[in-house]
Amino acid sequence: MAASICRTLKCLQPTSCQNIKYGSSLLDVRLWQAVLQVPVRTKRRLFIPSSVNIKSKAQGEQERKARAAGVVIRQEYMERPINISCTAGIYDAYVPPEGDARLSTLTREGLKQRTEQLRQTAASQLAIRKIKDYDSTFTSKEFPGLGQQIFIDAHAALTEFNKEKLHSLVTERCYPEMVRGNRYKTLRWRFIESLEAPRLVHARCPDMISKGNLYGQVTLRMHSRQTLAIYDRFGRLMLGDEEEPRDVLEYLVMERHLVNPYGRWRLHGKIVPAWAPPKDPIIKTVMIPGPKLKSGEEFEDLNYQIPKPKAVQWNK
Repeated sequence: MAASICRTLKCLQPTSCQNIKYGSSLLDVRLWQAVLQVPVRTKRRLFIPSSVNIKSKAQGEQERKARAAGVVIRQEYMERPINISCTAGIYDAYVPPEGDARLSTLTREGLKQRTEQLRQTAASQLAIRKIKDYDSTFTSKEFPGLGQQIFIDAHAALTEFNKEKLHSLVTERCYPEMVRGNRYKTLRWRFIESLEAPRLVHARCPDMISKGNLYGQVTLRMHSRQTLAIYDRFGRLMLGDEEEPRDVLEYLVMERHLVNPYGRWRLHGKIVPAWAPPKDPIIKTVMIPGPKLKSGEEFEDLNYQIPKPKAVQWNK
């Protein structure tokens, strides 16, 4: 590169000097200067701006420089949307007695169980009075039948994947718990009969946000006979049996926004006691990997025998 520049200057030197010698005009001098401007490639230099390492700076230093530059930084608020049509959980959840309150009061455990029942019953009576102030049609004798019908309609809408009807029967807290994991599955559920009449065992009136924003939560004990069968997307049975009815003991929580004149009783959740038996395992369908084929081979020519899988079960 240096040699080529020298040759260019030597070739231009006689012509340039002659123009300066015999031409006295300013135009010739500018032409001579333009001819001598030869583009030369220099070493590439990288420019690193100062904003590259801005992440390593402290947050306070960035805010200080922004204020000095006249930039106003908007304050960020960690806001979480809430829904006031229902509560976020079960307030003072009912604790089902072990053995369904069949322990003798002569024993220490039975006496403790009976004392806890009396304490909960007293608080429930106060809550029922407050519920009747907002819902004049509420009675502790007729409401269990209404709650059982809401339970049946909600599960029927779930098996039919009727989202609009299901939203009107369950709360916004209960809806994701019911539909979670049901995609690409087929549900077959049927209510056969009630083994015992449903009854009210617990009632509470919690408030949220303000003191006068009241909600009514009622816990029902329901002992019934049902059938349930869940099929995967391939049509294989995962859980239960359509022809085998089972006795189910459930504790349902119904809720209503009392101060809302258009509020209605909806299914809010279930209470699973600690002494409840474990659920049946789910049988899943998995893919068994076959042999790796080379180029030009076909699976039928290998006479490959699929091994029998081991009995592996997953808990729900």
